[in-house]
Amino acid sequence: MPFKTVLMQLDLIPQIKHTKSDNFFLLSGPCAIEGEDMALRIAEKIVRITDALEIPYIFKGSFKKANRSRVDSFTDIGDEKALKILQKVSQTFGVPTVTDIHEISDAALAAQYVDVLQIPAFLVRQTDLVVAAAKTGKVVNLKKGQFMSPESMKHAVQKVLDSGNNQVAITDRGTMFGYQDMVVDFRGIPTMKAYAPVVLDVTHSLQQPNQTSGVTGGRPDMIETIARAGIATGADGIFIETHFDPSNAKSDGANMLHIDHLERLLTNLVAIRKTVKGLK
Repeated sequence: MPFKTVLMQLDLIPQIKHTKSDNFFLLSGPCAIEGEDMALRIAEKIVRITDALEIPYIFKGSFKKANRSRVDSFTDIGDEKALKILQKVSQTFGVPTVTDIHEISDAALAAQYVDVLQIPAFLVRQTDLVVAAAKTGKVVNLKKGQFMSPESMKHAVQKVLDSGNNQVAITDRGTMFGYQDMVVDFRGIPTMKAYAPVVLDVTHSLQQPNQTSGVTGGRPDMIETIARAGIATGADGIFIETHFDPSNAKSDGANMLHIDHLERLLTNLVAIRKTVKGLK
């Protein structure tokens, strides 16, 4: 049976704005919820920028980080505490939120607080986890595994559809290139758009994993280059982790964008999007 492209309805996500602007949508925020003040501070700045540029925006923050290099790496401040902060961000600024889940039991818990459930790349082949997320009725964002081809993501999408949920997107977060680097195969964007809307995770695509220190490295100097290429090749959405002090962030600081650089980046991406949409 031929695969039918899924048309996720962005305007069905609670509180999302600017859906008629014909812009890409944005998932952005800190890697992990470190506390209430930092989450609100980051959200306030991104909301101001995205409102000015008319970009549909979803605040991103992980309520816990289960996939860590070392046992002493930061994981969370407490599940419900972090989820309630995500809920407060939504209530304070009137924006939807997304967080990733790692276990089947996380799906129902997180669904009480956020609007989009994200399946991490390492777990996207875990059928029970994908189905549990889908059955909550929330939008499901499937991260493409670093080890998976773009074509294989149609099967992950199909699991969501078979669970009675059409609100699904795919996020490309890069592909392993050797042991300690990632690359983005931009051919994958049009390929996966045949299955569902496609988001490019710019910051995770620039990770340099498996460092001998046990701390993942990154190339934040290449963020704008990869983001521009993503928009040029037709990405429907952009995923960017950002922080006001990346060097002291508790997770993924090496590849996050300093929030002071976000407005210029998004302004440039909006301009590129308009140019691309105007091509014949």
